[in-house]
Amino acid sequence: MEKVRIADLSDIERIEEVPLEDRIKAYNTYDLIKHGCLINQQAIALSFILSGEHYDSPIQVTYGEFLGRMHQTANLFHDIGVGPKDVISFLLPNLPHTYYILWGGESAGIVNPINPLLEPSSIADICQAVGTKVLVALGEFPGSDIWEKVDSIRGDLPDLKAIIKVMGQGSEKDGIYGFDEVIGNYDSTRLDSGRVFDPHDTASIYHTGGTTGTPKLAPRTHYNESSMASILDTLTDFNTGETMLCGLPLFHANATTLNGSFPFSVGAHTVMLSPRGYRDVSILKNFYKIIEHYKAVAFGAVPTVLSVLLDIPIGDVDISSLRYAVCGSAPLPVELFNRFEAHCGITILEGYGLTEGTCISSANPYYGQSKVGSVGLRLPYTDMKAFVMDPDGKIVREADIDEIGAICIKGPNVFSGYLQEVYNRDVWPGNGWFNTGDLGRKDDDGYFWLTGREKELIIRGGSNIDPAVIEEPLYRLAGVQAAAAVGRPDPHAGEVPIAYVQLQKGSHLQPEDILVYLRQEIGEKAAIPKEIILLDEIPLTAVGKIFKPALRRDAIRRVYLSELDTIKDITHSLKIEVKQDNVHGDLVTLKIKAAPHVEGKEILEKVKGALSRFTVRYQLEIL
Repeated sequence: MEKVRIADLSDIERIEEVPLEDRIKAYNTYDLIKHGCLINQQAIALSFILSGEHYDSPIQVTYGEFLGRMHQTANLFHDIGVGPKDVISFLLPNLPHTYYILWGGESAGIVNPINPLLEPSSIADICQAVGTKVLVALGEFPGSDIWEKVDSIRGDLPDLKAIIKVMGQGSEKDGIYGFDEVIGNYDSTRLDSGRVFDPHDTASIYHTGGTTGTPKLAPRTHYNESSMASILDTLTDFNTGETMLCGLPLFHANATTLNGSFPFSVGAHTVMLSPRGYRDVSILKNFYKIIEHYKAVAFGAVPTVLSVLLDIPIGDVDISSLRYAVCGSAPLPVELFNRFEAHCGITILEGYGLTEGTCISSANPYYGQSKVGSVGLRLPYTDMKAFVMDPDGKIVREADIDEIGAICIKGPNVFSGYLQEVYNRDVWPGNGWFNTGDLGRKDDDGYFWLTGREKELIIRGGSNIDPAVIEEPLYRLAGVQAAAAVGRPDPHAGEVPIAYVQLQKGSHLQPEDILVYLRQEIGEKAAIPKEIILLDEIPLTAVGKIFKPALRRDAIRRVYLSELDTIKDITHSLKIEVKQDNVHGDLVTLKIKAAPHVEGKEILEKVKGALSRFTVRYQLEIL
């Protein structure tokens, strides 16, 4: 079927004249991946690079071998008792095995990818919530603590029946199977289960937040995932045999779609950029050489990755094969967007998506106008609107053009609700719409512009400050590598804006230099930061997004520590920690040892007096 080249909304409407049912390649991920594998079984499906220094010596897997391993993996799961409603959780870096577990797992049961960087208690919480029957994990490996985490939590998982160790020896008496030891024993030509798929069977359950006690988990169906891959095929100019680079982690919905179900469904070539992906410095250092060697057409990234790549010279490396980069997960600063396109001579397709929408809901068109700073047009066969809501979170009306409202999505790629009912409150405003929690507007060309999240707004004495007002000019300042603005508790204004800045190598900027610049660049006086804090490294999530909760908690810690300086003469020691709390949000824990001959009651009263004007709760332990 001929592709329509999307330039504007009218092209999306032309695509939709053909029903999705006539475009979708399969109604389950098993048949979807199988379809791509059978296009050319001799073609290379995967090239796996161990490190950036050895980018030209990959481990390669043909599509015939890939399909065989997917069958064998599904049959291994079936043999140990996994059925369509059983959950397979995995803790793996980016390996070829990860793809076999992912797609073989969905062919047998339900896959639950877990971030292996999480603490053992959080991993256990997720496994308990989903009812993990089989846990797959990397074995004992230098530099990895994954197996130690598995060993520490396995006794806390009541539904666990078996553990599969990747790259390590098994012990059947302990219920541990060595994947590489046993996989060759299984049929590579078909599914032993003879499974008949229902499109509404759950294919996967992804963790989307809430790492303590009650994790937020998003189940997606086979139809959600298969339709998403087919919708992406209408959006991008990416074809059978072409190469895409995978540097994002395969426990995240972005990579498993953009570097998984989509390219595999069209018989394309995926280059896996080492087990650590973009977190491997050697990969970024050799990134342009990798593009040249594999004649890569596209790669997916987040803004922080593009920021680092800007500092790496291209030199005489030929990257002419590269046509576009897909960037999402966090807003892309306009200045970074322009600088990177000029640096590489490519198009950045900035989009918007979330796990609950399988991957992507909108994107700037490759052949049309790319409105820098927007997240583009809605995708074919999906809907996306900004709504004005009532106090109960129900739809009042669709927002007018350029009026800010709650961004909501609907379509075949949108899930049906979180696993725990507590998270489904206030996210379904009516008529099948899912409220993403983001605020934004739609312009008269149909492009969407995000304006932040309600919880990220900095509210200074009644003035609502969008962090982007501070962050955008910071990214325009030469010498700034990364930046984030958050609210710091303030006894008078409730909170005031401050900015955290990571400098580029060789930069000699000082906080006062940055403040002088911002006073000239920011038109709204209330938005001028009260403080600039320089960090060697701004904290990131495992997928490369700036982790603002960590910065907000650091800001709380700093201001509380400063306020408690007034009682240092009656204390021997003071420790302060800020953590997420399920009831109170952020919670400050103070551990104070009194100076000799000072009563605990005096400490208590002094602390109360120092912190009484702040809203962030604290608990005091006098040692």
